[in-house]
Amino acid sequence: MTQPKDESKSRTGQDGATDPNDLPSMSVLMLDWYDSHRRRLPWRSDPGVAADPYHVWLSEIMLQQTTVATVGPYFRDFLEKWPSVMDMAAADLDDILHAWAGLGYYARARNLHKCARVVAEEHDGVFPDTEEGLIALPGIGRYTASAVAAIAFGRRAVVVDGNVERVMARLFDIDVPLPVSKPELTDLADSCTPDERAGDYAQSVMDLGATICTPRSPKCTICPVISLCKGRDRAADLPRKMPKKVKPTRIGTAFWVERPDGAILFRRRPEKGLLGGMMEVPSTEWKDRATLATDENGAPDPPVPLKSEKNMPGIVRHTFTHFHLELTLVKGLVAGMPDPGPSGRWVMPDQMGDLALPTVMKKVVELALSSVGR
Repeated sequence: MTQPKDESKSRTGQDGATDPNDLPSMSVLMLDWYDSHRRRLPWRSDPGVAADPYHVWLSEIMLQQTTVATVGPYFRDFLEKWPSVMDMAAADLDDILHAWAGLGYYARARNLHKCARVVAEEHDGVFPDTEEGLIALPGIGRYTASAVAAIAFGRRAVVVDGNVERVMARLFDIDVPLPVSKPELTDLADSCTPDERAGDYAQSVMDLGATICTPRSPKCTICPVISLCKGRDRAADLPRKMPKKVKPTRIGTAFWVERPDGAILFRRRPEKGLLGGMMEVPSTEWKDRATLATDENGAPDPPVPLKSEKNMPGIVRHTFTHFHLELTLVKGLVAGMPDPGPSGRWVMPDQMGDLALPTVMKKVVELALSSVGR
């Protein structure tokens, strides 16, 4: 691990710019800038006030694969419902999932609940204050552990998210594309991290990436570390990235099954896998379009025996991280009051708002209700 050098020493390269390897200058400049330009965020403590580990942990889990603007209202709502980790540990998982709906990557919500229970039951409601202790908790990986350790507990930990990777790639003019360059960028971030105020420093670099060293049209003229930046003349082209793979399209059928009393059939998805533990309008397996084209199984089987069925107009389209999804919708009527099965549940239309439905299933419900004139 490279340690910060004596900040009184400074080197200048042949182009007249300060050598980026003069690392203390990087941290000093960033902390000075952060003290004047730090973003005000719902989960961020005021200057001089110790951060609440629960707030830091909750926000970091929410911010994975999600924007700050999206997370803000969810964070406030969660704190209103569950002000402490003990409150979250005592909550019902369905309530957590329902509050999480719309943030995506629902395994995060399930792990959030598991982690809260472990902290409550095994740590008396107190988060471990080291990376090693934090990473042992459910749903906490290396990045989250380092972020909580640095921001909440003042530990020297190397926090590397997409913003930090972008800043490092430009600062050191790294031409190797992501994700191949991740280990090198992490090492460079490590070498820049000071022993003191590591949490503030990490947040300063994340703020820089979010507000100045942005993916497109970086504002290099107002960057606090422009004098150190080796890649400033081509910042907009860094970091390089490998070409994205074309997302396949999967298709399936969702069944809008109605009982004589108007109740609609929903079921819980398996705990493991995509949208695990969430409620859904029962659907077939989502298969690749090319695979389904050669499938000779015929019409899809409904989740319960139907006395009548018909195709409903329209297609539900949704995009996940690795594929696009297209669902056709079949309306079916059942006779009597059939057993919904161990994972099924009959729900009256005015109670649908209480279900923990992922976004794709909300689209299915909206299409179905519009088709039947509700």
